[in-house]
Amino acid sequence: KPDPGPNFNPNPMEEFLGPQAEYNEEEEERKYYRRKRLGVIKNVVAASVGAMIVYSVYMGLLQMQLILHYDMMYREVKYSNLGLEDIDRKMLMGINVTPIISLLYTPVLIRFLGTKWMMFLASGIYALFVSTNYWERYYTLVPSAVAIGVAIVPLWASLGNYITRMAQQYYEYAHYKEEHVQEQKKLPKGACHRYIIVFHSVFFIIFHLSFVFAEFPMRLVLHGYLHDDQHILCDVKSCGANISGVIPGFSSTVLTNLPPSMLLIKVESVLMGLAFLAMITFLALCGAAYRPTEEIDLRSIGWGNIFQLPFKHLRDYRLRLLCPFFIYSGLEVLFALTGFTLSYGVCALGLKHLWLLVVVYGLSCSVFSSLSLVLLRVPRWVCLLAGAVVHSVLLIGLLAGDSPNYLWPMLSISVLWGLGTALNKTGVSTLLGMLYAEEKERLDFIYTIFHWWQAIAIFIVYLWSNLPMRAKLSILLVTLLLACYCYWVMEHRLATKVPFRLPRIPRPRHKVIDQLQNSLSTTSQRTCGPWAELEQMH
Repeated sequence: KPDPGPNFNPNPMEEFLGPQAEYNEEEEERKYYRRKRLGVIKNVVAASVGAMIVYSVYMGLLQMQLILHYDMMYREVKYSNLGLEDIDRKMLMGINVTPIISLLYTPVLIRFLGTKWMMFLASGIYALFVSTNYWERYYTLVPSAVAIGVAIVPLWASLGNYITRMAQQYYEYAHYKEEHVQEQKKLPKGACHRYIIVFHSVFFIIFHLSFVFAEFPMRLVLHGYLHDDQHILCDVKSCGANISGVIPGFSSTVLTNLPPSMLLIKVESVLMGLAFLAMITFLALCGAAYRPTEEIDLRSIGWGNIFQLPFKHLRDYRLRLLCPFFIYSGLEVLFALTGFTLSYGVCALGLKHLWLLVVVYGLSCSVFSSLSLVLLRVPRWVCLLAGAVVHSVLLIGLLAGDSPNYLWPMLSISVLWGLGTALNKTGVSTLLGMLYAEEKERLDFIYTIFHWWQAIAIFIVYLWSNLPMRAKLSILLVTLLLACYCYWVMEHRLATKVPFRLPRIPRPRHKVIDQLQNSLSTTSQRTCGPWAELEQMH
């Protein structure tokens, strides 16, 4: 037989299955969790970009649609007997009124579909709204607007839940050697707060750019078809705090000539493509928020319990005392985009400056959202109360003075209002994440309550459209002062360790486990009492 040589191994299978000399288990584990952390960062950025694209398309299309439908020449020439003005009123009613009932179904949808799929399907409803503008009729625009109203609160509750859950996952992957992480126990108090602050800041830095991109259709398409300011504002007598409604005396013809239908179709096709891109972003780039077993447990507590738990969570005094801030958070953004921008900016400067005011406001919101990172070093009340101080000063100034007729003062007010919005929006979302960071099974209920109160604010803005401007500013100021007082009371109670009431979430119930428990209980009955005596006699 030939000599096998010095490197011959009589048992090659043992060499293949045995421990490898070059394999470092600790290093491979470290690389694995590093990839997991990068995946979490990818999820946060993808969710932020997807939400930004969705709202860029939605707000840009809605603004262009309302301007075109407002123009009398456009209505008479293209849709003489259709009644576009009445359709717009019903469409806005569907968007603003429908979210009031969202507290009844949002937790059920999120638990049934899952957080990621809820974001995907809600973005699909926004894409449906874009598609209906190809054929502007009552039976296309109004149902799609109602669908938008149905999807607003589930989308935002899912986004808030998703970003906070990503912060929890990042902590778990960064501290994978900790015993409580390996055993999947509840996180220690305040363990993932820094990640919640960073991730919510990143989300709002990216999302607030939607105000900027939403003005592209206005600036690139409609801007060249608008009348000059002397024609549009010829019957406007006063602006700012002295008016009632939006802009009394605003001209009913704002277009010099009608945009070509083919041009509008091309714009809507681009927006439709972007809406599909947002859907693909949510579907392909966003990972799951929970493990499969956790998803099953979240659904297995019973649909009746899922329906009741949002109402039971309102017993928690932290949420009750934050409700005024939730309402103000919705009021101030809509006032910035409708009340201030139209009744102060457009009324004084003209419709051609609308895009510039909104772009400056959006850039300000995006840039100043990074200021919430100071919460890594300062107490959590600093962000909210700093934004409240900025807005209260601006509200008092708007109440006292008339609308400035110069561009730079208006842009300065837009920048300062964007500063307050950034601190408010990021501060409220981060605060909720910090208060309920260790209660991951409650996050969907908490963010549902938050955005439901914002939906109430949307409805209030819809109702007050014909009120005097001073009344609107007074409502905003009173709501802000009440919100600051309630927030101070909440922080005082937490500092004095006043116990808060959290509803008990039932344990997950699975059919197979229930059957096993029933069989075990039957067996235990047979081994005690009269059954045991009969078996002994036998």
